[in-house]
Amino acid sequence: MRGLIRVVILIVVIWSAYWFVAGFGLRNAITAWFDAQQDRGWQAEFSDVETAGYPLHHMTRLNNPALADPVNGTAWSADWIEFQSPAIWPGRQVLRFADTPQRLSYYDQTATIEASDLQAELQLQPGVALELEKMALTAGPWAITDDTEALAGGDTLALVMEQTDNSEAYVISALADGFTPGDDLRELMRSATTLPQAFETLELDMTVTFDKAWDRSALEQSRPQPVKIDLRLAEMKWGALRLFAAGELDVDPQGIPTGEIAIRAENWRDMIAMANAAGALPDQAVDTVTKALNFMAGLGGNPNALDLQLNLRDGFVALGPLPIGPAPRLILR
Repeated sequence: MRGLIRVVILIVVIWSAYWFVAGFGLRNAITAWFDAQQDRGWQAEFSDVETAGYPLHHMTRLNNPALADPVNGTAWSADWIEFQSPAIWPGRQVLRFADTPQRLSYYDQTATIEASDLQAELQLQPGVALELEKMALTAGPWAITDDTEALAGGDTLALVMEQTDNSEAYVISALADGFTPGDDLRELMRSATTLPQAFETLELDMTVTFDKAWDRSALEQSRPQPVKIDLRLAEMKWGALRLFAAGELDVDPQGIPTGEIAIRAENWRDMIAMANAAGALPDQAVDTVTKALNFMAGLGGNPNALDLQLNLRDGFVALGPLPIGPAPRLILR
């Protein structure tokens, strides 16, 4: 019996020593990363750091963290953020964010984010590179506002990015239940039919292949850039409005996409009214565009449903036979 007790005590001592050494190393790695960003010219600071979670987890909390990248003009701050991982492997990180307001800025535009149970999950491969296997962001009720009005909100949010067998390709999905648009978007709907408060469906499912895998160099050096996009489904249902899209795009080193996206729009006349109200479609073009799309909808047998193809060629975009303008450059900065 005494021998068993000695073995148990020895195991506890060894595990405790490992836990404290690993916890100290994890804590130092996080604070050292902040120091490294400061050396690169970032604002990267926090007021203090706490460690807990013994014996099965490591939990490191940074109080009053603030990050700002002067190159791309982005900044973020919060009351606290926690890094939690199993003690046996710190590469399975869960980042828990404060329920209190967080501030996200892009140059002179600042938004306030409030979310219940907001957390990000990071699964990294063992090794110095810390290659990303999976990243997920989930939340309960959430809202984004600026200084004067609501920008967006919802009941739940789930964003997932997961590595495939090809280390440079990731499945990206998004699902927002009860998505509620802000005042600006609702103002664009003043010419459309009456719409409910929240979306019925807002979903995205696609696979994006990048020029390299996502790892620690994405933060320390340069972002991986998309080279191929396989959009399996983008779906929006909001009252009478229905919009579906699917297709494939190739992206060149300059970020210019080439390919086709098939689009199906139901109650498309309301969408024309939206575009006109937003100023994207001038008054003098409304009748011409409506007649052209009405003709194409008639070819499909359902005048209220429009099946079109978004064509991206040579740096330009056309919706069916209608030219739209220059294609967007898909570059991650």
